[in-house]
Amino acid sequence: MSESTGDLVRRLTELRSEHRDLDVAIERLSRDTETDELGLRRLKKRKLRLKDMIAYIENKLIPDLDA
Repeated sequence: MSESTGDLVRRLTELRSEHRDLDVAIERLSRDTETDELGLRRLKKRKLRLKDMIAYIENKLIPDLDA
């Protein structure tokens, strides 16, 4: 089942928003000396997964030039 372009754009917007939110949270937590390092690492891994998902969707939205 193929997702429509509108669905992909909507999902991309959601992922970018979550990525920005995580960026802010990571920055805030990294300034705190009492921060849980494991939790911080998990947030950073989540942020990297989001980045990969964003790149995947962006690539799906690029038209296939061979077609």
